[in-house]
Amino acid sequence: PIDWNASSDGEYPDIQEDDDIWIDVSIPDQKVYIKKDQDTVYTMNASSGIGTTEDNDTPTGTYYVEPERGEWFYSPTYEEGAEYWVSWKNHGEYLFHSVPMNKDQEVIESEAKKLGNKASHGCIRLSIPDAKWLYDHIPTGTKVVIG
Repeated sequence: PIDWNASSDGEYPDIQEDDDIWIDVSIPDQKVYIKKDQDTVYTMNASSGIGTTEDNDTPTGTYYVEPERGEWFYSPTYEEGAEYWVSWKNHGEYLFHSVPMNKDQEVIESEAKKLGNKASHGCIRLSIPDAKWLYDHIPTGTKVVIG
């Protein structure tokens, strides 16, 4: 399994305010590519929606990072939460976030071990450091292309 406590691709890129950064999410590859113009500057392991129903599929298309973000959430419905969430669709419904955690903010290992495979309810799961970096460095309004 992929180490969900480690960065996916070594040292993170130094993003400047005027850099033309966008996010390319590849569902076939289960990767998130941080792009500057057409160049990939960082690659993250990811898990998109499991895709067995419309309710647990990751929407494809072009979106933009929304203003909603936070350090922690918990969903009693799914009995899962995650750290470092950033909304990209429907203002808090579809997120980038860490691997799943229980209500005590402990990683759910059986879910975390799925990183790199389709596994979520539609969000994009990332390793904990990758989710924190995205939370800290990707501004509201950044283009997100999912396909």
